[in-house]
Amino acid sequence: MKTTCLVAALLILLPADALRASDGGLLPAASPAAVGFSAVRLKRVDDFLQRAIAAHDYAGATWLVARDGQVVHHGAVGWSDVAAQIPMTEDKIFAIASMTKLVTVVSALTLLEEGRFDLEQPIADFFPELAGLKVATGGTADAPQLVPLARPVTIRHLLTHTSGFYYGFFEPEPMRTLYARAGLEDSTSLADYVKRASRLPLKFQPGDAFDYGISIDLIGALVEKITGRALEEVMRERIFEPLGMKDTGFTPVDPARQAKYYARDGKGGLEERPRMVDRRPGTAVSPGGGLFSTLPDYARFAQMLLNGGELGGVRILGRKTVEMMTSNQVEYLNPRPKDRWVPPGFGFGVRVRRDAPGEFVSLGSPGQYGWDGITTTYVSIDPRERMFVLLLMQHFPYDEGNVFEKFANTVYQALEK
Repeated sequence: MKTTCLVAALLILLPADALRASDGGLLPAASPAAVGFSAVRLKRVDDFLQRAIAAHDYAGATWLVARDGQVVHHGAVGWSDVAAQIPMTEDKIFAIASMTKLVTVVSALTLLEEGRFDLEQPIADFFPELAGLKVATGGTADAPQLVPLARPVTIRHLLTHTSGFYYGFFEPEPMRTLYARAGLEDSTSLADYVKRASRLPLKFQPGDAFDYGISIDLIGALVEKITGRALEEVMRERIFEPLGMKDTGFTPVDPARQAKYYARDGKGGLEERPRMVDRRPGTAVSPGGGLFSTLPDYARFAQMLLNGGELGGVRILGRKTVEMMTSNQVEYLNPRPKDRWVPPGFGFGVRVRRDAPGEFVSLGSPGQYGWDGITTTYVSIDPRERMFVLLLMQHFPYDEGNVFEKFANTVYQALEK
């Protein structure tokens, strides 16, 4: 389906106390002035997104700003289904892609707190097939040049993307072909996923560099291995049910509420795209990118992290665990990771903003952390300002037009105190 014409974008703004969690509970609400925001300047968030929808840059979006544990600004704009003219609303279900990684990491860290593993433990202690990993130094896909590991891949390496595992579709040859041959996307279970991953050479020696890839998928497999239960069951018991996240899971709980996925058509309009991250029948869940969620659900998860692991009297993680998760774990690397959205600071599954002017592209604070998804979803948590922001879209390519940067700037410029 293609459309080159959208009617004027529909902006839906609800009062702050109307943001309901899926269990019927309310996140606390506050007026912008009560928590140090300018209500007039916050309107720039709405104006920016409204202009973008009206210009046919994106189909629709939902967003939220919270400070001091209270929602101060949120809304929905545009359409979840352009052709049917179904408005975007805050209860729409989104494929959150790599924002899944934060949930998988938290699931694993609940096991760390129980003494079920330690950070320096080799992953091969749990998956012996990973003991024989090698590092590629050249060659071809049919005859790669391989050297032994200088040190084992540890759980810390996986949590920080310093394991040497990678996403093959980002890589030059021969890594791209080797990744394709492994057929990770055809895995029938996470145990099968690990077996397929064991055929891949690493890109570098563990701990020597940073490269974004399948490491958190292996962490998800670790959670299943330790608990003997499906990853989604573990997430539901330890995170979703305690936080009231009833609309979050590896399949949409209500497909009729799932927002459709769009790309610009090159003619000034938008075209619907297949849901590229939806799981195919019979294949394994994706711990690194497979969850579906809503704005209210993920807001409760983000607030839990900002609170140091607790929300509404329910503790998911200990305060010191969250501190470690969100501290810079890659300061030792030389060169440090750096591109537009992976600055030289990274924790367990999250980018971490260092106190180094000029290293980040948007307004924010040292210690700010979060991540985003290839479907154009974004979360950023700022302990210094006691706030977090969420932006959920379904758009390809990821972050087209630097929408995350512009969104963050329109939020932060409204801070007064």
